[in-house]
Amino acid sequence: MVTDISEFSYLPAQADALGVALPPAERLSLRLPDGRTLSALRYGEGAPRITLLHGAGLNAHTWDTTALALAQPLLAIDLAGHGDSSWRDDASYTPRPLAADVAVALDQWTDEPQLIVGQSLGGLTGAALAAARPDLVRALVIVDITPGIDVTAGPAALREFYAGPTDFASRDELVDKAMSLGFGGTRPETERGVFLNTRVRPDGRIEWKHHFAHLAAQALAAHDPGTPSAPSVLHETGWDDLAAVSAPITLVRAARGFVSEEDAAEFGRRVPGARIVTIDASHNVQETAPRELAALVSATL
Repeated sequence: MVTDISEFSYLPAQADALGVALPPAERLSLRLPDGRTLSALRYGEGAPRITLLHGAGLNAHTWDTTALALAQPLLAIDLAGHGDSSWRDDASYTPRPLAADVAVALDQWTDEPQLIVGQSLGGLTGAALAAARPDLVRALVIVDITPGIDVTAGPAALREFYAGPTDFASRDELVDKAMSLGFGGTRPETERGVFLNTRVRPDGRIEWKHHFAHLAAQALAAHDPGTPSAPSVLHETGWDDLAAVSAPITLVRAARGFVSEEDAAEFGRRVPGARIVTIDASHNVQETAPRELAALVSATL
C-alpha cells in the first residue's frame, strides 16, 4: 500500500526534543471480517512487544512522543471510528466491540503476547481484550480510567467544541476554535493535533476523522445529551472484564486527570493485586508526561 508520509513529518522534531533516535515508522491497514478497515502505526524494527490503545476522540498519533521515548518495537492502533479506521454503522464504540477488532489485528500483526497500554476508553478496551483473549496479553497498563468513572464528564466539556458544523473551510479555522475554548497547548501543538485528527474531503472541506464529533453534533441537533459510550454500559461490563483478567494490571492515575484518589482506592479494592501509580499529568498522560509514562511501561516490560 502507498503510505502518506506527511503524517510522520512531526516525528523528527519530537525525537530531537527528546534526544532520541528517530525509529522507522509506517502505517498498517487490515481488512476486518465484516469488511471494515482497521488502521495502526508501527514503530521500530522487529516484532512489536507493546500495543498502545488511545482514548475517545483521539487516534494512534496521540502516542507519538511516548512511542519515541519507549524506543521499543510497538503498535499504536486506531480504534474503530477513530483515525484511519472505519466508522461503525451501529456506532457501537464500547470496549468489548473495540477489543474484538484489536484481537484480530494482534493475531495478524504480532507474534507474542503484548504489553497492552490503554488510555481512557483504550484502557477499558484493553481490559476487555485481556479478559476475552488472555493469550494476547502479557500485562495490562490502564491509564487514567476506571469503570466507576462517569465518562460523560470528559465529553460534556468537549460538546461545545464539537457543536455546530462538522466540516470546516480550513484547519486554521479549527485551530482557532480549539484555542479559543482552551484546548491544546501552544499553537504549533494544536496545529499538529488538528492536522493528525482531521482529513480533507473530496470537496476540499475539512472534517474530523473520529466518528464521535459527528455523533455529538447529531445528538445536540436532536437535543439528546447521551454519548456513544454510556456510563451504565461501562459500569456493567468493565468490572466484570477486569475480574476476568489473569495478566498483571497497573492503573496509572493522572494527578490532574479523571481518576480521583477515591476512584483509585475503589479500583484497588475491586482488583486485588493491581499496582496503582500516580503520575503528575492531566488526563492525556501520553501527551503531558510521555517520559514518565514511557519509563513506567519500560519497567513493566
